[in-house]
Amino acid sequence: MENGAARTAPAVIVAIDGPSGTGKSSTSKAVAAQLGLSYLDTGAQYRAITWWMVSNGIDVTDRSAIADAAGKPEILSGTDPSEPTITVDGTDVAGPIRTQEVTSKVSAVSAVPEVRARITELQRSLAENAENGIVVEGRDIGTTVLPDADLKIFLTASPEARAARRSGELKGADINATREALIKRDAADSSRKTSPLAKADDAVEVDTSDLTLQQVIECVVTLVEEKRAAK
Repeated sequence: MENGAARTAPAVIVAIDGPSGTGKSSTSKAVAAQLGLSYLDTGAQYRAITWWMVSNGIDVTDRSAIADAAGKPEILSGTDPSEPTITVDGTDVAGPIRTQEVTSKVSAVSAVPEVRARITELQRSLAENAENGIVVEGRDIGTTVLPDADLKIFLTASPEARAARRSGELKGADINATREALIKRDAADSSRKTSPLAKADDAVEVDTSDLTLQQVIECVVTLVEEKRAAK
């Protein structure tokens, strides 16, 4: 679709949820770019606040310390799908937030209700201000952050498929260790009290285990175009 056509199409808010390694980020970015929508990686925001906590010496096992500090960092997310950016207090953290240290601590930090309230507020504001619509990807978008999203999609895949993809991204990673880490992260995110990882009742489930990335993108683009046509 050409940009001109994308601009005249009705604005749609698309929520894409699911666990790590299902192709969420790659799919969301590609769909947003193809349809002229904004894009938001909510996981990056949780990684950003976790990075800030670690960098400022906050004990991430101390929930009250995390809660007290949750409002301090200024987190800004750029929503251009071709070049999404994220800064904390003016510092570009796109690289630092992907370290193993941040990855190992993000579940603990993001389970704190005050952190989720802060980040959810940021996410809703970005979605409301996206003129042409937005693709928002995460773990609780369809259930908690944007329960009134026009379209909700829940991506799934077998642990084996997800581990293969993720270890491919993490060049040279041990596939079994990656699989165990993914299962552990899912368990933590699915069992937390505040906004757990869950499929919304009205979400369309797409199992990506046996699909190529391009097939997943085409599937989601079709779903979004159908939703636009019905508006």
